[in-house]
Amino acid sequence: MTSKVDEALGYEQARDELIEVVRRLEAGGTTLEESLALWERGEELAKVCRRWLEGARARLDAALAEEESQEEDPDTGSGSGSGSGSGSE
Repeated sequence: MTSKVDEALGYEQARDELIEVVRRLEAGGTTLEESLALWERGEELAKVCRRWLEGARARLDAALAEEESQEEDPDTGSGSGSGSGSGSE
């Protein structure tokens, strides 16, 4: 479970710390216990990043849906095109 401190991290902060955790794990030279602690921290940071990305995706999807609905509404209510008037003369 993520802590309140982790939840307050911004995406960039969590990503940067995760990068550092990965570097330390890849460099080696840590004890098994330290490596496990780093791995667990990395998992928590990855969750924070995932939440931020999921939230961003939801906002993008909502904005795109709103844009599509606005594009459709003027077409149905504009009166231009066929169906409005008596036809061609």
